[in-house]
Formats: sequence, structure tokens, C-alpha cells
Amino acid sequence: MEAQGGADTKTVRRPGSGVRSHKKRVTRQRAKKVVSCQFSVPNSQPSTPNPHAEAEAEACFLQAIEIARRQQAKSLELRTVMSLVRLRQFQTTHPAPRTALAEAHQMLSEVYHWFTEGFDTQDLQEARTLLEELS
Repeated sequence: MEAQGGADTKTVRRPGSGVRSHKKRVTRQRAKKVVSCQFSVPNSQPSTPNPHAEAEAEACFLQAIEIARRQQAKSLELRTVMSLVRLRQFQTTHPAPRTALAEAHQMLSEVYHWFTEGFDTQDLQEARTLLEELS
């Protein structure tokens, strides 16, 4: 197996299987890293919003969602939309439009209701909990 790519993309070449892009996962992980660096505070004091970091994380999440949709990777889309919802929940505690949270809620509802089974999995249970919190 041969790995190639930069910070935003990662391509893995597997013998006999061609090239497969993992950009959606790497993009989501990058966004989560930005969010964790921005919002984790060692001394448990409230974090100061950083609009640049929030915008970067949101852009990464939206890009990862688009890639997951194009590749019909519903589980990854679900996880990424949940991350976007959590980011937008944080943003609504600061001067941010609540319409962005409503949009993320709608996205989560749509992807959650796409599933017809597996509701005992951690991802779908977390999605249901988030949907209930937002209702």
C-alpha cells in the first residue's frame, strides 16, 4: 500500500484495486482538529470565539459533507453533519445567525431519516439525541 497526498488530501494506492480517495475523511479530521484546538481550554474557562477558526472548520465540514454526498458515503456524511451541528450550536451562544443552526438541523434530519436500520449504532443514537436537543 502506498500513501500519497498533502495536508488536505490523502490518496492510498492498493495493489490490484486502483486509487481510492480519502479526502472526505481527511477534510473532516482537519475541521475537527481546528475545532478542538479552538474550543478546548485546559483550565475549563469559556473559550473566546475565533471567527477565523470557526469559519475554517465550517468550510472543512461543508466540503467533507459535499464529498461524502457525491460518494454516497452516508455514515461519514452523518458524522460530519453532526460535527457541523455541534459547531453551529457553539456559534449560537455567540453573535451568530440561528438560521445556520436551523439549516444544520435540517441537514441532520435528512441524513438521519435516510437510514432504515442500524438505529442501535452509536452514530445514529448520537444523531437522534442531537435532533431531540434541537427540536
